Amino acid sequence: MAKKVERFEDLEVWQKSRELVRAIYVVTKSTEFQRERWLQEQIRKAAVSVMSNIAEGFGRHTKGEFARFLNMARGSLAELQSHLYVALDIGAIGVNSFHELYEKCDHLARMLRQLVSYLKGTRMLNHR
Repeated sequence: MAKKVERFEDLEVWQKSRELVRAIYVVTKSTEFQRERWLQEQIRKAAVSVMSNIAEGFGRHTKGEFARFLNMARGSLAELQSHLYVALDIGAIGVNSFHELYEKCDHLARMLRQLVSYLKGTRMLNHR
């Protein structure tokens, strides 16, 4: 039996997005990012937006609104991935960091897509 989700913190997809934010903050503390403050801010904002949209959508308490915010989170992931290319191209991150973070984004995008599909197939959310 699936665990009942009562708070957004119970969602594995939110937990994974939190891990992504932590990883982004670690990578963007480097000296290279200190020289490119605009990019550091954009990357951090996009990562935090993913986490925030999941939480906000959950708090709306309707499956339609939740799905809409999950799709916004997917958009923020795509923005983050695009920024990662810029960081790679200007030498702010190495190839290994790029691939690791890009894969985390891809994994999270798949989780979000699956959750949206699940919501579209249910009558009501399984929380409050």
